[in-house]
Amino acid sequence: MKKIIIFLICMSFSFVLHAQGIIGAWETTSTSKNGDLLKSIVIFADGYQVLTTYDTTTGKFIHTNGGAWKLAGNTMTEKIEFHSENPELIGTTVSFKVRITDNEIEIFDSGSKFKRLDNGSPGKLNGAWLMSGRTRDGKTQLRDTNRPRKTMKILSGTRFQWIAYNTETKKFMGTGGGTYTTKNKEYIENIKFFSRDDSKAGLSLKFSYELMNSKWHHSGLSSKGDPIQEIWSIRE
Repeated sequence: MKKIIIFLICMSFSFVLHAQGIIGAWETTSTSKNGDLLKSIVIFADGYQVLTTYDTTTGKFIHTNGGAWKLAGNTMTEKIEFHSENPELIGTTVSFKVRITDNEIEIFDSGSKFKRLDNGSPGKLNGAWLMSGRTRDGKTQLRDTNRPRKTMKILSGTRFQWIAYNTETKKFMGTGGGTYTTKNKEYIENIKFFSRDDSKAGLSLKFSYELMNSKWHHSGLSSKGDPIQEIWSIRE
């Protein structure tokens, strides 16, 4: 009996380590019908993930989807929370077989292979965050993160993406993402794609940031040049 218990504990520990090993950013490339190079980036944070494809030359956004994920052995299960192309899939659960090594994820059914970009470092904001408040004219307005209308930002150690959507109406409102760095309380976003305006691709935005009581305080100028002061809470 003791041997069985020890075996089960070891198996559970192995699954946890396996799941931790997928945390970070991964990429694969393909070619469009016009011969343009397309890049697909998937970011896995603790409990949540996002997959996005965009044109590397023009920065044109193609599509995105994501939500909650779990890994048991070599079976990945995802509950879709947003989908820019097929909103009817929102709320559904899909499972598929994967092979994960230190530097590659292979999805058996499609034959797709993603190469690792990072393992959740060196950036200090790795995780899934929800917009939980704004400060305007010196007054802080908090937001209920359980409401259907969400703005989520998922970061690995080098990649970021924000997504605005509504789980009740299944409406997708927009997204943008790229690479980021954190140094000396300065957070810099380098935009690679922006669904609302392709011309924003290539922009670099600098912000001040601070982590206080598990909340990310973020201030600077938006891509439109407007001043912003945001509060983000780590997603449970």
